[in-house]
Amino acid sequence: MCSICGIIDFKNKDNLNKYILLEMGKELSHRGPDQNGVFINDKVAFQHNRLAIMDLENGLQPMTRYFQGNEYTIIYNGEIYNTPELKSELESYGIEFKTNCDTEVVLYSYIVFKEECAEKLNGIFAFAVFDKSNNEVYIARDRFGIKPLFYTQVGTSLLFASEIKALLKHPKVNANLDKEGLWQLFYLAPMKISGTSVFKDIHEVKPAHFGIYKDNHFDLKQYWNLEAKEFVGTEKDAIENTRYLVTDAINRQLVSDAPLSTFLSGGLDSSIISSVASQKYKNEGNILGTYSFEYKGNKENFKNTIFQPQSDDEYARYLAHYLRTDHRILTADISDITSLLFDAVKYRDLPGMADIDSSLLYYCSKVKEHHTVALSGECADEIFGGYPWFYRKEMLERDFFPWIHDPHTRISLFDDTIVKRKEGYEFVKEVYKNSVNECSMLDSDNASMKQSRIATWLSTQYFMTSLLERKDRMSMASGVEVRVPFADHRILEYVFNVPWEYKFENGVEKSLLRNAMHDCLPDKILNRKKSPYPKTHNPQYEELVTKLLREKLKNPNSVLANIIDSHALDNILQYENITWFGQLMSKPQLIAWLVQLDYWFDLYNINIL
Repeated sequence: MCSICGIIDFKNKDNLNKYILLEMGKELSHRGPDQNGVFINDKVAFQHNRLAIMDLENGLQPMTRYFQGNEYTIIYNGEIYNTPELKSELESYGIEFKTNCDTEVVLYSYIVFKEECAEKLNGIFAFAVFDKSNNEVYIARDRFGIKPLFYTQVGTSLLFASEIKALLKHPKVNANLDKEGLWQLFYLAPMKISGTSVFKDIHEVKPAHFGIYKDNHFDLKQYWNLEAKEFVGTEKDAIENTRYLVTDAINRQLVSDAPLSTFLSGGLDSSIISSVASQKYKNEGNILGTYSFEYKGNKENFKNTIFQPQSDDEYARYLAHYLRTDHRILTADISDITSLLFDAVKYRDLPGMADIDSSLLYYCSKVKEHHTVALSGECADEIFGGYPWFYRKEMLERDFFPWIHDPHTRISLFDDTIVKRKEGYEFVKEVYKNSVNECSMLDSDNASMKQSRIATWLSTQYFMTSLLERKDRMSMASGVEVRVPFADHRILEYVFNVPWEYKFENGVEKSLLRNAMHDCLPDKILNRKKSPYPKTHNPQYEELVTKLLREKLKNPNSVLANIIDSHALDNILQYENITWFGQLMSKPQLIAWLVQLDYWFDLYNINIL
């Protein structure tokens, strides 16, 4: 796992400035603390930072290979889980491998399969290949956007990088925010519209897309999409196929030459991963390392809600003992998650999920002391129907994204002459409407199946990508690679077409997954109600972030102070605690998000257009 960045210019080699390239790469060094490398010629300038996971000695990048008289150079960030099969297929074309790392497999996949190479890969990836013979650069990103990749055009140059901060190191790239960027921040954040970055003229390579840069033009194409198909088989078939796909995805992702662990909350998804992984480790005579996360003061202050009916600590301890893993409980103090709010903005390049981000940043820094790789349970809820909006009809019948419980709460805090609330609301509603219309369906789908498809489509296209972004940025900040086995496109392709009745049997969310993996877990865990990533319930946190916000707003040079409506803010501060985004973001997170926003405006020197 790594970072990549580059400058491409086929017309003016003077723009391939090594100093600028190194400054861009330096901004990403946290993603690859083990090694770094540079490749520069008269067409491209590539920089790579490496976090060594596989073939620790031989996987240096940029990597150049020659085939049939042609030269190819790659910079790559990712892990490919079908490497053995690909390697065997490529060897049938006469390829001779010099390493055991997947970088070389990806490079030769491009050499042999050209534009079709991305769809051959099962994994998480973002990479660029300079094809010298064709005088072009091929750039690709994985199907779910688990590995990040952004780009911008500067004159005749195309710049790309794993994180936005690297692009902003170029002297001609500015942190500008137009009205659509503002609307994304105040209506949608931490979610954003695919293909955008919030910053004007800085774009994201969309998930499941590849692009070819040639003749000063970057042409992007989609190589994968989620398609509705008729389900063939019985419920028993669905259960057996799901079990195979989930187990296979987990086992494929347990391959590592660096220490590997799992995040174990005691919820269904992380427990399934930990159970399968621990069994494999036992068969090999090893003990799996697991982690659970806690907050000081949570036991005394926990209050159950529809979104978080139970705390995790009891269940994580129980299953770790049941599986006999080497379990560590990481506990964050309120001061830790408050002070790290600012670093979380730096690593995400945006104000994100407040303490939900900063706590993960803290935990990953502690995980790094013992492990470099971890498996986590993200994406099961989006794929198998674990969220309330899958089965609470009223949440999906609105004209807005169902996890945004009150779209007006946040934007109402700002000067309407700047944010133009009404215009922005119509813009985001149109984004939502278009997204729903893009969902693939069959004429034969009944009402519940249509609702299931729309909920899955929206969740995987938007909500899931936001969670994956958070996981990538907060973990890679400490040089930890977090893998997400449920984000295997084979699982989504299959489960998307399974009848909703199998996924919500007897009114139980994710019943298909529970039935498929029933013999992996004790009933106490198997039948547990969904509980999301933990957040702090300590009232001291709200007190701390409120004090921080009031101090920030006293600064006459604060951008936030000059655009916020102080009366509207006072009203919010007096409200009772209500969840306004997703399952975790309530009043304390809104206050902390405003603290992050103020810091972001200043740190990135944001220019509101």
